This record gives sequence, C-alpha cells and structure tokens, in this order.
Amino acid sequence: MNEVGTLFERGKLFLPHVMMAAEAMQAGVDELKDDMPEASEKAASVIVNGTVEGDVHDIGKSIVSTMLQTSGFEVHDIGRDAPVADFIAKIKETDANMVGISALMTTTLQGQKEVIEALEEEGLRDKVKVMVGGAPATNSWAKKIGADCYAENATEAVNKAKELLL
Repeated sequence: MNEVGTLFERGKLFLPHVMMAAEAMQAGVDELKDDMPEASEKAASVIVNGTVEGDVHDIGKSIVSTMLQTSGFEVHDIGRDAPVADFIAKIKETDANMVGISALMTTTLQGQKEVIEALEEEGLRDKVKVMVGGAPATNSWAKKIGADCYAENATEAVNKAKELLL
C-alpha cells in the first residue's frame, strides 16, 4: 500500500487502482487475522479518523485510514457525517493520541474547527495531535484553527503522523 500511495501521488496510478489495492489488502489482512499473534500491548499510536458532520464524502478518508493501518498505526475510522460528539467519544474510548478530521466541502470545513474546540473544552487538546485534510482545507486553514498539521493526500498523512507520533 505504501508503494501504491507513492504511485498514486506521482500520477502513475489512479483512484480506482488505489481502491482496488486497498480492498485487496484488507481482504488479505482479514484472511490472516486469525493466524497473527495477539498484540501483547496496546499500539503506541492510536488514531481516530473521520469525516465531519454534514459531509458524506469518505473515499479519501478511507484511503488515509487504510494507509495509516498498513503503516502500523491503530486506526479507528468513525466514518462520514460524524458529529463532534462521536469524535470526542471515540478519542476517549480508545485513548487516541491523534485525530484525523476530513472535510470535503467548504460548507463543512467549520466542523474541523468545532472538533478542535471540543477537544479544548474536554481538556484533551494537549494529549491529542490534530491532522486536517480534504479538498477545501489548506495549511493556512490548519494553522488558523489550531491543528497540528494539514495533509494533502494519504501518503502525506502517513508521513505527518509518523513525524508527530513516532
């Protein structure tokens, strides 16, 4: 999947190829899951990833989740159209140390800021790194709302997560 991500970023593969590779990888992981030894302890890096409420786009977020998983992160994908409360609840439940917040429409971009504000209100912001992404998001937007980073694509998301968490 890392190679697929690199080829996608370079324009050598296209979204359907990435989706097919992700589905094949997930099928392989599912098939091998029973034969893999149980982890003796919780993963050091736990990431909650989701698309903000009001936004039903999730292809990019799903690719990011898959790429993060194949890079060794424990990922809890809460899906699309996720209310702020769902982000906070899953972060608390999993003791996550990063949250990925996707927004694919300018009208839902504000949802990223609302998740960060909720983290602050809950006293979690100092414990949880925040990564934002999606078509209307930018590095300037990330800085403006207090996110730790912005990722333009799945490969960059993995690299940023590694920089911030490992």
